[in-house]
Amino acid sequence: MAALLFLGFSSGLPFLLTGNTLKAWMTTEGVDLATIGWFGLVGLPYSLKFLWSPLVDRFLPPFLGRRRGWLLLTQGALLLAIATMSLQRPDQALQLLAINAVLIAFFSASQDIAADAYRTDVLQEWEMGAGAAVFVLGYRIALLVTGAWAFILADRIPWPMVYLLLSAFMAVGLASAIWAPEPQELRPPESLSEAVILPFREFFERSGWEQGVLILVFIVLYKLGDALVSSMSTPFLLQTGFTQTTIGAIQGGMGLVATIVGALVGGAILSKIGINRSLWVFGGLQAVSNLAYWLLATVGTSSSLLVITINIENFCGGLGTAAFVAFLMSLCNHRFSATQYALLSSLMAVSRDILVAPAGQVAKATGWPLFFLISIAAAVPGLLLLPVFAPWNSPPPPTSTTGG
Repeated sequence: MAALLFLGFSSGLPFLLTGNTLKAWMTTEGVDLATIGWFGLVGLPYSLKFLWSPLVDRFLPPFLGRRRGWLLLTQGALLLAIATMSLQRPDQALQLLAINAVLIAFFSASQDIAADAYRTDVLQEWEMGAGAAVFVLGYRIALLVTGAWAFILADRIPWPMVYLLLSAFMAVGLASAIWAPEPQELRPPESLSEAVILPFREFFERSGWEQGVLILVFIVLYKLGDALVSSMSTPFLLQTGFTQTTIGAIQGGMGLVATIVGALVGGAILSKIGINRSLWVFGGLQAVSNLAYWLLATVGTSSSLLVITINIENFCGGLGTAAFVAFLMSLCNHRFSATQYALLSSLMAVSRDILVAPAGQVAKATGWPLFFLISIAAAVPGLLLLPVFAPWNSPPPPTSTTGG
């Protein structure tokens, strides 16, 4: 459990460094709002990680075993890539900044593949609930460091120094990969083609081609409205007049706590009403919560309204995440869970990283109040797909844990 806590921290550390934290740095350097929005594309590796996830199952590094070996390789690369960000200058060389950010996202997505596989392999069935909770706790602590603490530091020291300091925290992951117990070694796929083909074929054979495609489309769209707000919330708050320290303390600190509480409450409610109904209820609340940002954009700089907005939006986002992650897990065959979960989580990242890329341009053209109303409308298509495969009065989609 201690190993999973530290590996969760290592997994969460790079995420915001190519997301809201990087966008805050670019905003303070005077980078155009539309350009900042398009920088969401640097997260493309999170959406495409399923393409190379079979390599992690198929090939064995020459040290520490199949799971810890890949963790050590990706974490070492991340430490160097994050440290290199301290050499970048957003106001002078955006192309170099983008290349560096893409490398961080690539190594981070690769670490996620290895960490998810490690967590799946090392836990006994009766340990999985606690293990997943501990891993998420470590992940959220890392977001607190790269969100709240990084913003507070940036008011006192230059952004390049902030990135250099944060790169040192990857040592936590390196030490954990060396110290953690290696899972019991299982026979890897006999060929790369077997590692690639079987997980995808099994998913569509079990779901059926038409329903399988609709499920994948739903995964892309379900959190689109939430992703639009998340992608532009930091530039919006900075342009509204809030300081970096205020944003770090409220959005990065209080907001993360609200997300954790929302996920825990969502998990408790989900156990009572089931996955399908949770997708309906929490998805609706997740969409409506964006009205809080619309109100803040209408009113302007108001610290009390900022606190209310951040707490409502993050709490409802936590509810939606609880239902969504449970739904993704229910779709996986345990025999291929590493590759199948990589595929599903990659599609989830499509809305977060690719579909939201024009968000800055939309906000610039429409203004902030209308932009937040558009984000609510963007959540509707995903909800309209729910009756097809997650009807209110039916059990969740069937899952096969044995591959039969």
